[in-house]
Amino acid sequence: MKKFTIDGQTGRLDKIVSELDPSVSRSRAKNLIDDGHILVNGQTVKPKYKVSHADEITVEEVKPKPISLEPENIPLDIVYEDDDVIVVNKPQGMVVHPSPGHPDHTLVNALLYHSPLSTINGEFRPGIVHRIDKDTSGLLMVAKNDDAHKFLSQQLKAQKSLRKYVALVHGRINEDSGVVNAPIGRSPKDRKKQAVVADGRSAVTHFEVLERFDDYTLVSCRLETGRTHQIRVHMKYIGHPIVGDPLYGPRKTIKGHGQFLHAQELGFEHPKTHELMVFSAPIPPIFEKTLNNLRLNNALGS
Repeated sequence: MKKFTIDGQTGRLDKIVSELDPSVSRSRAKNLIDDGHILVNGQTVKPKYKVSHADEITVEEVKPKPISLEPENIPLDIVYEDDDVIVVNKPQGMVVHPSPGHPDHTLVNALLYHSPLSTINGEFRPGIVHRIDKDTSGLLMVAKNDDAHKFLSQQLKAQKSLRKYVALVHGRINEDSGVVNAPIGRSPKDRKKQAVVADGRSAVTHFEVLERFDDYTLVSCRLETGRTHQIRVHMKYIGHPIVGDPLYGPRKTIKGHGQFLHAQELGFEHPKTHELMVFSAPIPPIFEKTLNNLRLNNALGS
C-alpha cells in the first residue's frame, strides 16, 4: 500500500497519481481507480475526481495478471487460409498479442485455438508477422510455420508487401495525393507516443484522397515502411490527425470505438506457391455509418 497527501497539486486524480508515482501510467491509474484500488480519504471516487489540498490518497499495489498463452475459443473472421498462412480480419478493439496490460483475449489466443502457428517470433507473438493497433481494424497475415514466417518477414523488410489502409482524418486535404517522408521514433515528450524526430527511423506513407466532407477527408494510405503508429503519426504531422484517435487526435472529434483507421488491403507473394495474393476487407459498420452521416450532412448543406 502506498500513501500520498495532496500538497499543492491540482487536477484529475488519475493524472495526479501518475505524477506522484511514475511507475503507474495514467491509463493504469484510471483502471486502478475504476476497480477500487485507489481511494481518496478512504472512499472510492471517479478517475476525473479533482484532488483537493490535504486529500489522502491510498494506492493498493496490485500484481499484474500473469500473461497466459492459453488457446481461447474466440470467433475469427478468416479471409483466407491454407497450410502456410492465415489472412484474418481483426475487429477494432482486439489486441494482437498478449502483453502485461493485455494478458489474454487477444488475437493470438484465438489463433492458437484455431491452428498451429510459427514459433520464431518470441514466446508471446507466435505467428505474428506484423501488427496493427488495438483500435485499428483490418487485415493481418499470420504464419502457420517458421518457413512461411521467414519468407513473409523478408517481404516486409524488402518493402514488397502491399498494405493499404483507409482513414478518416480531420480537415479538408486540398491535394489529391501526396507522400509523407518523415522519420519516426519515440516521442521525447511522452514515452507512450511516437513522433516525427530527426534521429528516428525512415518512414514513408503515400496517401490519396478518396472523398472530401466539410471538415473531414477520407483518405487511402499505403505504407512503404511499417513503423509503430506510422499512419497516425504522419497524418498528425501534416495537420490532419485521424478522427477518433485517442493518442494523437484532438479531444473534439467524432466518437466511435477508437480511431477511424482500417487495414483494407493486404497483398503478398505466397511463401510456397509464389503466387501474388491480394485481399480486401470492408470497413466496419460504425465506420460506414459515420461516412454515411457525413455524406448526408454534405448533401443537406449544399
